[in-house]
Amino acid sequence: MDMNGRLVGQSVQRVEDPRLISGRGAFTDDFAPEGMVWGMVVRSPEANGYLTGLDTSAAEAAPGVLAVLTAADAAADGLGTFEPASAMPLADGSPMRVPHRAILATDRVRHVGDPVAFVVAETLQQARDAAELVTVDIDSLPAVTTLEAVRDGTAPPAEPGWDDNLLFHFEKGDAAAADAALAGAAHVTRLSLKISRVQPAPMEPRAHLGEYDAASGRYTLTTPTQSPWRIKNTLAQDILHVPAEQIRVIAPDMGGGFGNRSTTLQEQALVLWAARRLGRPVKWRSDRSESFQSDDQGRHTLATAELGLDAEGRFVGLKVHTLYGLGAYHAQVSVGPATNNLGVLAGVYQLPVIHVEVDGVMLNVNPAAAYRGAGRPEASYIIERIIDRAARETGRDPIALRRLNMIPPDAMPYKTALTYTYDSGNFAAVLDRALEAADHAGFQARREAAKARGLLAGIGVACSIESAGGPARGENARLKLRQDGDVELTIGTHSHGQGHETVFRQVVGDVLGLGLDKIAFVQGDTDALHDGGGTAGSRSSAVGGGVTQLAGQALIKAARPIAADALEASEDDIEFAEGRFAIVGTDRSVGWAEIAANAAETGRLETLAVEESYKVAQNAFPNSCAIAEVEIDPETGAVAFSRYTVVGDFGTVLNPMLLDGQIHGGIAQGAGQILFEELLWDEETGQLVTGSFMDYAMPRADDLPMFATETLPIPTASNILGAKGVGEAGCVASLPAVMNAIVDALAPLGITEFDMPATPHRVWQAIARARREG
Repeated sequence: MDMNGRLVGQSVQRVEDPRLISGRGAFTDDFAPEGMVWGMVVRSPEANGYLTGLDTSAAEAAPGVLAVLTAADAAADGLGTFEPASAMPLADGSPMRVPHRAILATDRVRHVGDPVAFVVAETLQQARDAAELVTVDIDSLPAVTTLEAVRDGTAPPAEPGWDDNLLFHFEKGDAAAADAALAGAAHVTRLSLKISRVQPAPMEPRAHLGEYDAASGRYTLTTPTQSPWRIKNTLAQDILHVPAEQIRVIAPDMGGGFGNRSTTLQEQALVLWAARRLGRPVKWRSDRSESFQSDDQGRHTLATAELGLDAEGRFVGLKVHTLYGLGAYHAQVSVGPATNNLGVLAGVYQLPVIHVEVDGVMLNVNPAAAYRGAGRPEASYIIERIIDRAARETGRDPIALRRLNMIPPDAMPYKTALTYTYDSGNFAAVLDRALEAADHAGFQARREAAKARGLLAGIGVACSIESAGGPARGENARLKLRQDGDVELTIGTHSHGQGHETVFRQVVGDVLGLGLDKIAFVQGDTDALHDGGGTAGSRSSAVGGGVTQLAGQALIKAARPIAADALEASEDDIEFAEGRFAIVGTDRSVGWAEIAANAAETGRLETLAVEESYKVAQNAFPNSCAIAEVEIDPETGAVAFSRYTVVGDFGTVLNPMLLDGQIHGGIAQGAGQILFEELLWDEETGQLVTGSFMDYAMPRADDLPMFATETLPIPTASNILGAKGVGEAGCVASLPAVMNAIVDALAPLGITEFDMPATPHRVWQAIARARREG
């Protein structure tokens, strides 16, 4: 607590950690109800083709096998299909193309790993052995695995009968005004960028447990998901065609999410369907290799951008076109990451005109869905990279160019040229503090020292902003007083690393005047709360924290009549402070334990359970300045990530330690994509080349420097706590900051364009090419 006894704003240690690090967590794979059997998915070995035959007879006869389910069985049982949550038309106005996606493949397979059958057996090994006995016959079609082939016009249509591979077209902004601005600009910088496709890799691979109670007709799904209520409603309405009340979703402890766990998945439906057919609980779990073939993936963009400057260096207009690789099917939220966060392209700058176009592209690879930032890092990468390029082309200092074009604090609220209205922020102050904290003035000496060691040093700056915690989805919380005087908070968000069990206790503790040990925490159970918004889009601190505060205030209001009776006073004479109800002007008071005892004695305890809903007024806009430094060995191409400083305005800080943890994780994910991560497929066969951590490089602790983080908070008026959100901010800034540093290091060799990932081999190739051509 601080000097005033407040919990919010303090670095309270995570209360969930002792349970998790001592092995007492409860993850989906820890649950094994009596009679449980195992499922194994048979997946397509081909990237594209017609499914012409499926022989399951050998598998059905294998030891322990209870069922081998196919698309024919699903059709007979009337199961529905998986549809995207939103749609965008094609450029000619015709409807968005939506490849048919059933629970199991019907007549077509569209990527390696497409589910074609579901084997259920008594044991996992029996299910695995039997799955290998299923014979799958496929008439192959050409596979399309790269956006470059689509861009260059060399890709055949991924779907027979189509004339191209486009699924939708999206456009925002004033095209004519942007063209005019660029035509009249003193200088136009043009830049093409590739943003690699990446594999979300939570520590816990996916696992799903389905149960069915024939007597009640109720399904129970235990699953690692960020969005239990979304999963419940989608499975009920679109797949199983039952009332939503007949499905219960339980999301227990979960080893990470990153957006990858926010949508409804085929395997979730498979275990419920199989449980109903067999009358026994059914579990499926993936290993890491199967995850690479079956999990929704992230990013994957080819972008071209044009930025116009006047003679003084002020931005006059921006045009952007992106090809966004959606994969073989629409994930439930596939359109969102491609289009929802394009407003980030405006950055923290006075950019009078912006026009952007997005073409969603079908490829014969896994579907793409939300991944930490969900379009925000891509947009930030584009604007921050092209500003650095413009500075280099016009001979300007990249920091001075940013400062010249920054939105001043007295311009707030500021309506950008694309989507957003910023309510608050002092971007120049954040930049200045970051420069000081990073010892930017001392970089030249560090560069010379690196040169003396035969290394190329570079520094990169990124001033990022994002939209977070908007009004599209509200949140719900239930707070009840228990008979022992403790309280129980049930909330619709889901914590899987963020520390909600701690930070929401801090909010409740401040409102009710209780210690953290007096507050129980419940999440991830659709039977415990009528609705919940889940965790995504950096929304939890603002929306979840806000509804938690409202629930605390509602509980005080509900308890006031009981306190008045206990004190034999009028309600009007009762005040509440520091955990006690008192008669104004006296020392007579009662605490929560006395309230609970009185309520229990008088039969009113159930009145001390309140439920609140909350929607924020508008989006919040967390912003930061990140400064990265790298050192490159020109003889090997190895990039050493040496320093990283970030200063951010994340609004009201609920727990500084947890905030730092969120930033650190985001930095690691962004830097990992820049330095190492890229999913690759064989361009002829569509076979996954990077199918394990032996081939797909993940960042390790020794690949990262110590991070220096600071905050300069300006509370937002968009929500009652003033929090702006931080879950994705580290990732939004680190992609451009680290790549700008790499290009800065390579620029003396004449290398001013370089695409991720900056692996030693690719960096060495670029250096060798520059030396040959120099």
